[in-house]
Amino acid sequence: MKNTLSIKFVTGTLCAAVLAAGLIASPLLLSSASAQSATSAAAAKPAKAAKPKKPPTAGQLAARERQKKCAAEWKGAKAAGKTEKGETWPKYWSACNKRLKNAG
Repeated sequence: MKNTLSIKFVTGTLCAAVLAAGLIASPLLLSSASAQSATSAAAAKPAKAAKPKKPPTAGQLAARERQKKCAAEWKGAKAAGKTEKGETWPKYWSACNKRLKNAG
């Protein structure tokens, strides 16, 4: 009887160790397999030529300039404590952008 219990204990411990090793190794095997398939898929596709970027339009350049001016004003107003309570950059930007568009 005593011998049967020790065999069951050793068998159970061995099964638990094999199961634990399999659970630990399975993510490693899956990540390795997916990395290999991604590498082979990337190697199979020919490289696409990069499209040349279009230069920004006059309207885009003007918008960038307005944004830079408004950002400088916002930073100055925030540092001086002259912003309205609860005013956020998006609200300030919207009003400033409209003001600069109408001025120009």
